[in-house]
Amino acid sequence: MFDGEPIVFTGGGSSDSAARPANRTEPLRIAFNRQELSEILNVYGRKVADGEWRDYAIDLLRDRAVFSVFRRTSEMPIYRIEKNPKLARRQGAYSVVSVTGQVLKRGHDLARVLRVLDKGLRLVKA
Repeated sequence: MFDGEPIVFTGGGSSDSAARPANRTEPLRIAFNRQELSEILNVYGRKVADGEWRDYAIDLLRDRAVFSVFRRTSEMPIYRIEKNPKLARRQGAYSVVSVTGQVLKRGHDLARVLRVLDKGLRLVKA
């Protein structure tokens, strides 16, 4: 067998059940797509460069995807960026949650939701 050859499941049943077993134990998971992850990592990179954030974790759960931001690895996350598709038609699928559990911003557009994490520009006197 070479790398280009597809894997064929053997066993009884139709060809559809051979490709996707009926007794599937792994649940479907919600995940960030490439564009969403790129937007999140852009904000994360700026905050790391400023020295505010140091670590992150990504949790892909059954009902939502969570990007957690840490000041130090051993602490609780200071922010959680969540994607919950069940809320997409209501308040919006994306939200930023603080360490206390308070929802700081929720919406349909991830870039707008992430703006709550960026502090405004400051005027520097010369």
